[in-house]
Amino acid sequence: MFDPVIAPSGTLLGLLQRGRGDGTLHALTAPRSEALAALNHCVLRDPRHDWQVENRSLYYARLYLDLHGGLEAIEAHLFDPEDVLDTDESRTGLALAVLGHLASYGRQDALHLLRRYAAQGANWAWALDELALRDDDAGLRSLAAPVLARFSTDAEGEAELAATVRDAFEPRPWRLWADDPRPAVAARVRAAQEAGSFDRWQRQMRPTGPRPGWSVQAVFDWAQQGMDRGAALHVPAARCLTAVAGPEDRPEIVRAARDGSDGARCTALRYLADTADPDALDLIEAAAANGSTAVVDAAVDAFERMRSVAAVDRARGWARRPDVLGEAAARVLACRGGTRDRDLVLAALREAVRGEGPDATTLWTLVDGAGRLGIVCAAPVLRHVYRETASSHLRGRAARALAATDPSFATGFAVECLWDCEETTREIAARHAETGDARVVDRLRRLAADPAEEAEVQTAVRSRIGPEGTAV
Repeated sequence: MFDPVIAPSGTLLGLLQRGRGDGTLHALTAPRSEALAALNHCVLRDPRHDWQVENRSLYYARLYLDLHGGLEAIEAHLFDPEDVLDTDESRTGLALAVLGHLASYGRQDALHLLRRYAAQGANWAWALDELALRDDDAGLRSLAAPVLARFSTDAEGEAELAATVRDAFEPRPWRLWADDPRPAVAARVRAAQEAGSFDRWQRQMRPTGPRPGWSVQAVFDWAQQGMDRGAALHVPAARCLTAVAGPEDRPEIVRAARDGSDGARCTALRYLADTADPDALDLIEAAAANGSTAVVDAAVDAFERMRSVAAVDRARGWARRPDVLGEAAARVLACRGGTRDRDLVLAALREAVRGEGPDATTLWTLVDGAGRLGIVCAAPVLRHVYRETASSHLRGRAARALAATDPSFATGFAVECLWDCEETTREIAARHAETGDARVVDRLRRLAADPAEEAEVQTAVRSRIGPEGTAV
């Protein structure tokens, strides 16, 4: 899947793509046809950079309800001929998740569309998972025959069915079908369940990787073998060293960290950093200067995991370096530094936004650090990140940092955050939004009564609403 094209943050489409609360507020005041067109664009062309961790489905479903939007565009998308050609989950996953939320709100058209797609669509397993949470037993039983018909009755088809049953995210349909009154359905599903359980047991009995009694060199060789085939094994290999290595092996590990193969060097650096070896910091600095890309990445990652006072002191000296080690040092200070490190963290935050833009990976930690350290003068940069980032998770972190640094947050961004796509951001807003705004009071009441809202958000909402429904 290609990276989505995100519209400017000042447009309705850009706001909705980002999942900002202002997107909902603007859509509700825009011409309905324009708002629905922008909403359908988002649902049919998933705008998330990481669709596995960013939330949008409940946000879009609520807007469909508020706009009384029909599902014709979603139906056409799901049953387009492209569904047969492009079976990637990311093409239809967001639309199916939106339908799932709409079904939970009582939209029967969404429920029927999910059933139809589960019977006919390429991404049927996702639709079945949505139905497993919302449909009744009769609805799920009606899908047993079309779903099982997807698997041939030869050995290959039965093996594929067993793997599907074993790996099902929501097991309810399969358990229901295992007790189906139709003997052919029940027998086939039960056989698949038994085969899947046996396969899982067999895999557990055939472990791969290091064994007790391996030498330090054997662990290094295993890590290098993984690197040769494109698998980064230095992290589990470092854990193996913890069990395998003794004090007498330290010279060998230090040599590997200095000039070993890439697999051995990454493993040794991780091990020495995790054990707070006195030479770890010097070896990390050397690796950052002369190592391969893999070694540099491993060295930086190992450094960021260190919790010692010596590591924080070294970070203060490295934070101004114009390389990845300097960036890592700023992140260490953001996580574990003190008030004396505010200027270094602020400088790194500004440089990251200036040099890499509002979606730079390093911003996640730096934004958290600005809030943790209470860097009040970072508020303008944090507001910029909040407005412009395409990542709803990073925006949530910016909101949390603004709550700690920006006196205007309660009457500004906190209000729109009540409509944000991320539940953690809505929780922050529920705790901070100024209730003098009538929109805030009404929204808090709606969130408190919404059965789809997360428990953490509703707990925060209840802390702001008195026993008689008055805001506090």
